[in-house]
Formats: sequence, C-alpha cells, structure tokens
Amino acid sequence: MAESSTAIALLRQGRLNTALRPVTLERGAVAYAEGSCLVSFGGTRVLCAASVESGVPGWKKGSGEGWVTAEYAMLPRATRTRVSRERSQVGGRTQEIQRLIGRSVRAMLDSFAFGEFTVKVDCDVLQADGGTRTAAITGACIAVQDAFSWMVATGRLPASPVRRRVAAISVGLIDGEARLDLDYEEDVRAGVDMNVVMSSEGRFVEVQGTGEHGTFARGELDGLLDLAVQGIGELDALQQQVLAAPLPMPV
Repeated sequence: MAESSTAIALLRQGRLNTALRPVTLERGAVAYAEGSCLVSFGGTRVLCAASVESGVPGWKKGSGEGWVTAEYAMLPRATRTRVSRERSQVGGRTQEIQRLIGRSVRAMLDSFAFGEFTVKVDCDVLQADGGTRTAAITGACIAVQDAFSWMVATGRLPASPVRRRVAAISVGLIDGEARLDLDYEEDVRAGVDMNVVMSSEGRFVEVQGTGEHGTFARGELDGLLDLAVQGIGELDALQQQVLAAPLPMPV
C-alpha cells in the first residue's frame, strides 16, 4: 500500500521524524577498562571507558564516600575539518558537556557510600554527526554500571550502588516540525534544540532547551518532551538488552 502524504512529509533521509538513528552499544569495547562501551547514534561514535581508581578528590577525603566523574574530548578528525586538541586548557563547551555527563551518571546512584574510590568515565568522540553528548551519556551508563559490577566481582564492594540507568537524546524543531535524535545537518538548522536526560524510572535528570533562531510555545515544548520520552524509552530497552548478556572481566 502506498505511503500516505503525511508519512512522506515526515520522512527525512528515509527516517521518520519520530525515529531514532540506528543505535548500537558495543559493551566491553576496551579490554583493559573496568567498564566500557562504544556507542553509535547514526554517524556519531563515542568510546566510553570507565576506570576505577583508589582515592577521591580532596574535598571528599576522610568521608568514607566515593565519587563518580566524567571527562569528554573530541578527536581532531572527529569532525569534517580538523580541530586542535585541548591540551593546556579545556574549552567552555567541553567543560559544560563533561559536567553534564558527570551529573547524569551520578544520578544512577542513591548514595556514594561505597568507600573512597573514584569511578572516572572518559568519553572520547571518534566521529561527530550531532548528538555527541547524548550518545556519550547513553554509553557512559553502560560503562559505569559494568565498572561497579567489576568492583563487586573483585571483592572491593559487597554490592553495586547502581539503582537505575540513564539515557539521553536530542529533539528539535525544524521548519515547525518536531524531530527526534538530530544529526549535524538538522542540528544546525534547528529553530529549537533540546537535550533530554532521563532515568530508567521515567524521571528527568536534566533538560537543556534553547530557542536557537526564535522562540517556542508551551505546546511545542510539551511535544518535544513527549518525543524525547519515547526515544529514551527505546534507548533504555536497548541498554537493558545489552546489560543482560554476560560480560568477561577486563584483562
């Protein structure tokens, strides 16, 4: 049966406005990391590696509590033209993204009472085609959960403090249409651009929304949030599937 004119209007490069790009989560992608995941959202690919380190930042020393943090970087040829490495000073955009990733993965825990260990997740963008921060959060969740499982398996913890998963997706308005999981070409055209992070319990962790080239109405905001909730539900189902499989311990 021929597609309706409405369906045709909603197609963008073979993808409905309400559809995610092809998503893959390759768990255990780094042999030596306590937890890792190579995540792809379409043409965007991010390698997330979680490391367990003894000790905590100075402001937490002596508390008996641990910490979870994140770093984010983009490889020089992750984009269409080469960008320089941030060697001496991390740029403002990078700081903002890595803080977002850190807040998101810390939302996986109810408590930091797991001893003075630091779980640090490094998110390195291998290829960027929009949505690098949302892909990084979705992959970092897998890496962090596996890092805590490694701590349990090696006798460092009696039980994992992870209580929920987190995932993130972008949504936006382009020519008045709500679209899910924006690629680069869509992102630069979007009148409204939003990144949404949610937990597997259906609660929001963070919402970042900006009228890039104009303003937006309450109804449009509600529609974007509904679309994000749908997309994150699909990502969470994929995370559950990936985490259900057995994973060998790091080398």
